[in-house]
Amino acid sequence: MNGKTALVTSRTPRDSRLRLVPRQPIAAARRAVANRGSRPAPRPPAGLPGRPELARQARAGLTGAVRLARWAAEECARGAGPGPEEAGGLRAGAADRAAAALGLTVRQVRADWDRARLAGLLELHGGSARPGWRLTAWDRDDSAVLRGWVALFDAWSLAHPEPAGTDPTVAAEVVEAAPQLLSVMHLSAGPVSVAMLLDLLQQRVAEIRAERCEVPYDGPEPAPTGAPVPGPRTGDPEGTDPLPDLLAWALEGLASVGALVVRGGTGPRAEAVLTPLGNWAVWVKLEQICVAAQSPAGNIELAAEAMLRGCADLSPGPARAEYRAWLAARPVRSAVAELLDAARGDDALLRGLAFEALRAVGAPAEPAVRAVVDETVLRPYALLWLAEQEGHDPEEAAEVLTREEATWLWVDTAAAVADHGESRLLVRHLESAVQGTVPALLEEVRAVGHPRTVQVLVALAAAHPDPALAKAVRRAAFQVHRGGS
Repeated sequence: MNGKTALVTSRTPRDSRLRLVPRQPIAAARRAVANRGSRPAPRPPAGLPGRPELARQARAGLTGAVRLARWAAEECARGAGPGPEEAGGLRAGAADRAAAALGLTVRQVRADWDRARLAGLLELHGGSARPGWRLTAWDRDDSAVLRGWVALFDAWSLAHPEPAGTDPTVAAEVVEAAPQLLSVMHLSAGPVSVAMLLDLLQQRVAEIRAERCEVPYDGPEPAPTGAPVPGPRTGDPEGTDPLPDLLAWALEGLASVGALVVRGGTGPRAEAVLTPLGNWAVWVKLEQICVAAQSPAGNIELAAEAMLRGCADLSPGPARAEYRAWLAARPVRSAVAELLDAARGDDALLRGLAFEALRAVGAPAEPAVRAVVDETVLRPYALLWLAEQEGHDPEEAAEVLTREEATWLWVDTAAAVADHGESRLLVRHLESAVQGTVPALLEEVRAVGHPRTVQVLVALAAAHPDPALAKAVRRAAFQVHRGGS
């Protein structure tokens, strides 16, 4: 029997079609290390509605954005997709068309466009806008709806720009301080006076400025003991503290996305309270931080490679929570660059996990991922990632790979399983190859030139219970090692 003949035994049919498993090429490797157990999902605080009710509220709050996104999808289907301006806003002509079609004002259309973009209902690709995958899943997938709403919640300052003439540095300080205010409101489990929030904001901004070594007090006398109160900055009218107005702006912005409501007008009795959606979102973020802080290696503070290793023994849900906590603590551009550097290393498991973390980044990572498409080590992962971002069904995304790229990815994933998993998983991984027979697989594996080919074939030969197949795989490993074909 030679290597070109299909191997058949009573135990394992070799000529049966080997299944393609395109969704997560690293899934087999993840299962190899996830068997050690994972943390149970934390329970939300008492009184919070269930996810179906939260999703219903999120859908209600984004009705206008969804309606506009569906109009844009219809325009794209007709070949007249609306194009964005340089800053991402809707072009004037398209805004007029949408306003006429939907019975809205141009101002309402522009607001809905921004909310649709920020929620992932629309995605910008170059000079065109296309419907995002969340729009397709909107009516049937509560998780997609809640993720879209959280994306809008995180971007409240973009959905509700600061007042004209505001010092952008002070506005950025208020945005940075907002999570602490929201945390206090969540832990208070009820209304919080706006006066108290202003006091907290002043203290937090003072801390932010102190961390940057700024002088927090402009008066002739020393600052009082305790947290200094920020004084006016350059450009502010003399004697004017901008923080009360910017707190009002922040509360309006958070209210506009449905995270809170303000009661009592603008007087001394004004108070703010989180909505159920706002309470849930703050709780989720606090839990993400706690999960990361409680991880054995303190993943939130580690470099990307160490963070990914710390997440390798988690099941997908807790791992995503750690990715998001890690990403939230870093600028997007540097975080993406660090993940891609980790993916270039020798450990194929980290390569797959790095692209899972990049899925948590989403569209902001697209330029960096496109830039690495020509790197052999990253190309199959990058192509699959981009296909999913462009709206391909995850189960069909592997169609973007050539046969050679799919084979290279199979070897890379097998290397991850061999390094981190059990022998039975390596045997099961054999079924995920694109080739129809084992001899065809071995022939193409030898030709693809993956640096771990020999180790993978030796490990597969040692693991497989079928002596005839193991012998053929071992022969292929020997031929690769000796440079033969």
